[in-house]
Amino acid sequence: MAESIERRGAAMVLGRKVSPEVAERHAADKELAAELRDRLTAAQDAEREFHAAQVESRPLDELRRLAVAYDGALYAALLAAEAAQRVAMGPKTYEHGDAEQRRAAQIAARKTRAKPSVRPYIDEVDRLRTLREAHKLAVRTTPPAHI
Repeated sequence: MAESIERRGAAMVLGRKVSPEVAERHAADKELAAELRDRLTAAQDAEREFHAAQVESRPLDELRRLAVAYDGALYAALLAAEAAQRVAMGPKTYEHGDAEQRRAAQIAARKTRAKPSVRPYIDEVDRLRTLREAHKLAVRTTPPAHI
């Protein structure tokens, strides 16, 4: 039966028939979401190292390198958190196909965001975005322009 579904241009994800494009994106998101805990740990380690360097008044070049590493770790964690959120929301919420299918996916995503099971992922994405923006605003990672 799976072969007949594959031949017709659809795949099964969580017992539902979805397009191959959606199944591929969902599988990629699952892989990325599995790395969330490791990426959050890496971001915490980078933050600790950066703040320790600030307290120790290390040279600006080293502070800049650590600030950029922390921003990169936050970005990687954010990508994994967003993937985890999409996985929690399900394949029905992936936008694809024509305008009608995209609109149906948008509506499904809006409905799914209201579920308590998805809320922790939404909160984590918001928290990581806020941390990253606060870091960008507080730390200047580009060298000052010389006049």
